[in-house]
Amino acid sequence: MLSFALTKENLPHAIIPSSIKDQSMIYMKEYLQNPLFKKLSKLAEETQDEIYVIGGFVRDIFLKRSSKDIDILVIGNGIKFAEAAGKILHAKVSVFKNFGTAMLRDGDLEIEFVGARKESYRSESRKPIVEDGTLEDDQKRRDFAINAMALGLNKLNYGELLDPFNGKQDLENKLIRTPLDPNVTFSDDPLRMLRAIRFASQLGFNIDNTAIQAIKKNVERIKIVSAERITDEMNKIILTAKPSLGFEYLFDTGLLNQIFPQMAGLQGVEIIDGKGHKDNFYHTLQVLDNIAQETNDLWLRWAAILHDIAKPATKRFEPGHGWTFHGHEDRGARMVPKIFAQLKLPLNEKMKMVQKLVQLHLRPIVLAQEVVTDSAVRRLLFEAGEEIEALMILCNADVTTKNEYKVKKYRKNFELVKQRLREVEESDQIRNWQPPVSGEDIMLAFNLRAGREVGIIKNQIREAILEGEIKNSREEAIEYMLQKGKEMGLVPVNSKS
Repeated sequence: MLSFALTKENLPHAIIPSSIKDQSMIYMKEYLQNPLFKKLSKLAEETQDEIYVIGGFVRDIFLKRSSKDIDILVIGNGIKFAEAAGKILHAKVSVFKNFGTAMLRDGDLEIEFVGARKESYRSESRKPIVEDGTLEDDQKRRDFAINAMALGLNKLNYGELLDPFNGKQDLENKLIRTPLDPNVTFSDDPLRMLRAIRFASQLGFNIDNTAIQAIKKNVERIKIVSAERITDEMNKIILTAKPSLGFEYLFDTGLLNQIFPQMAGLQGVEIIDGKGHKDNFYHTLQVLDNIAQETNDLWLRWAAILHDIAKPATKRFEPGHGWTFHGHEDRGARMVPKIFAQLKLPLNEKMKMVQKLVQLHLRPIVLAQEVVTDSAVRRLLFEAGEEIEALMILCNADVTTKNEYKVKKYRKNFELVKQRLREVEESDQIRNWQPPVSGEDIMLAFNLRAGREVGIIKNQIREAILEGEIKNSREEAIEYMLQKGKEMGLVPVNSKS
């Protein structure tokens, strides 16, 4: 390694910004207390490299959030500097040549190194053409001003904030704004439109009006972005403290209609003979916000999004009665696999969980409106299985009426339903029910082959247990099996099974 230190004379021009004489320049050395930064600074002095910590780590300093991800910008060869850093930190370096980046871990920190670059784009792709660049070039290519701030790590500018696009002011104003013309920023990389909304939703910020207009203008450019990247950003919006903020931006800009038209189709109120229905889009957002207060489970939040997804397809007006959405839960459940496939969401047990919750979301509400019978509770436990708690959370969230009396009534009745669920489950053990008598038991009892008679008897036993005619026990189920078999004209092999 080179052993002489950088001086003002041999220091690259970019490291001495035009603001160097500005007495109001901000130094933030107190935020660089981790020994890692001093080690990298010393290494840069030896290698004569110009380096900065940039992006999210700097942004999070002002947001008073801890950050375990650190981006180090190298004016020059980022991979080469990362390899040198790996030696002094005794850390394994992972190199990603296609992206021109390298990564290593230091304790619980994940550090990524990248060389400064400038980018240009082709209209048909969001993959940039990359060239070596300066600090200024690299800050210009950043998505938002709040992510373009950098802290100097060299000896002469250690801890100096370089903020050419006033990102610090945007943080104070709670504003998302692009460093350059947003029309160019969003046209070049349309995923940034979703990232703008995601950051606004995560941070509770507003998006600059010029940027909003640019999103509306470039909305169809989102088509060149893969479904996986789109859904990744949408999931991050869904997981925010108040997801409706992001979805309102998605809807108002027209992005939602491009990436998730079924959800956009929920919006609107139709009136016939003076009778209207609630706006199911804004109702869904309220349910999503309600459920976000109770759980961070992504899939339960997806169930909130999809619980009424089939209402537009099932909407009917009945003269003298009003609007109905009969069967929207069944049709909605059938729509879930197609929507998951469209959005590249997993087609596994997570999808099945969401499908089950959509299918059953009305059941506890109906129970809460009526006298709760043990039979109805058993059936709900039988069908919901392990998702019963999630279902009750969803149904509680689905109460969005502004009528305080109705809210209190629903909440009280839901508590009664939950109490009966606990009592019946404790006494009958119906959740994740396994038949006490199997098909093989029936075949052996009556010397049958697999067929229609076996299925009929199994169903009769299940119904008898759910209706409370017999207990959920093998002894009573066998006795009931023999009785029903005899009624069908079947002859038991012997009197015991």
